[in-house]
Amino acid sequence: MSRIRIDLPGQWLELFGDDGACIRRYRVSTGSRGAGEEKGSYQTPRGRHLVRAKIGEGAPLGAVFRGRRPTGEVLTPALAEANPDRDWILTRILWLSGLEPGRNRLGSVDTMQRYIYIHGTPDSEPMGEPHSMGCVRMRNRDVAELFDLVPVGTLVEIEE
Repeated sequence: MSRIRIDLPGQWLELFGDDGACIRRYRVSTGSRGAGEEKGSYQTPRGRHLVRAKIGEGAPLGAVFRGRRPTGEVLTPALAEANPDRDWILTRILWLSGLEPGRNRLGSVDTMQRYIYIHGTPDSEPMGEPHSMGCVRMRNRDVAELFDLVPVGTLVEIEE
């Protein structure tokens, strides 16, 4: 089965195929407050996770999500300008769940209860630099491609 590795210092997401070879590499943006697992920290959780759910199949590039549901909007410059402080979740969502009890699963460190995703973001947002509120942000075309390449249950390793 394929697996995903997220390199926090390098701000890369790599997808490895069944044979262990890297088949895709994408620039990402992770938590602006660094790495950490605690609820309310707005940090990116480390360790072993899996893709628990995939949301947004068939949605257009730039589709806006709120509470994991499509709003019916597609991001435009006017919509972005009208909502300058919004943390946009666009195109697709890969919802992560921790696999390590006490580190990123259960209690105050539960990745899924923290709503940590791999998701699309406006193309105006920088990649390769930590700017998110804990999620892993990707370019919309990249997250749509990744979404189509990985099944629910894919292992995701987030490393410092």
